[in-house]
Amino acid sequence: MLDLVAVREGGTVAQALDIAVRTARHAESLGFKRYWLAEHHNMPGIASSATAVLVGHIAGATQSIRVGSGGVMLPNHAPLVVAEAFGTLAELYPGRIDLGLGRAPGTDGATMRALRRERVEREDDFPRDVAELQRLLAPAQPGQAITATPGAGTQVPLWLLGSSLFSAQLAAYMGLPYAFASHFAPRLLHQAIGLYRELFRPSAVLQKPYVVIGVPVIAAPTDEEAEYLASSTYQRVLGILTGQRGLLRPPVENFLPGLGPQERAAIADFLAVGVVGGPQQVRSGLQALREATRADEFMLVSDVFDPELRLRSLTMTAEANAAAATMAG
Repeated sequence: MLDLVAVREGGTVAQALDIAVRTARHAESLGFKRYWLAEHHNMPGIASSATAVLVGHIAGATQSIRVGSGGVMLPNHAPLVVAEAFGTLAELYPGRIDLGLGRAPGTDGATMRALRRERVEREDDFPRDVAELQRLLAPAQPGQAITATPGAGTQVPLWLLGSSLFSAQLAAYMGLPYAFASHFAPRLLHQAIGLYRELFRPSAVLQKPYVVIGVPVIAAPTDEEAEYLASSTYQRVLGILTGQRGLLRPPVENFLPGLGPQERAAIADFLAVGVVGGPQQVRSGLQALREATRADEFMLVSDVFDPELRLRSLTMTAEANAAAATMAG
């Protein structure tokens, strides 16, 4: 599960955080393996900007599910600060913390400058920062000038995230697991994971490629209800595409038919790997994705306005995924 911790229209940030805890506990009860939070800034509809704080909050409210960042946007932070934050989390919740890293700032240029002041990241800074973070989380070496405390020796698992080919190649070169952001940028999905698998070099942490893909999913008892609930996601996507980001809105009857063909096409492109429908539709959709990508994990995104119907969607998706996996052998 990837949670953007959406702030709903008519709701508050505190309510969004409470919904995230309830959702994480529900995902854990369903057997989900991970619950990740995404770093975004200066966006009124997303409450996960202080990602490390929220990772700790969710981990403290659950028992066994792995909790991580999907991801920390490394251009916004000095590697030492990230190592200390996630090293602390690893000491508090041993064996349960993941550190997913992104190369984009996850915000606009002005906010990025506010986060790092006058520090301007270049493309070649990201590989160097990832390597530095690896060193800081590894056991401290004799004579090491700077030691992350906490952090050193925790060896928090690092994941590289991406929506282009750059991080796919870097993850392959460094022998790290790779998560592709196909929940919002599906165009290069097959090319990126193909390149990652082709170029992968075994490392001390991973012997063979490991791929996670983001999948928007909304399940309901019928295809018609699922499509209705998905209109909240469609409204959010349209807001992103038109530069009018806002709060998560309630569903609207016949939302897509009321749009122009270009708007409908843009939303369809954005959600090209999305799975929306009743049990059979979700089962066949997940099975088709599994066959097409051979992904090791699906990272689900489910923006349902009503929190209880969101939990129901996750339950039905878990059941459909189990059925699809059984059918796939």
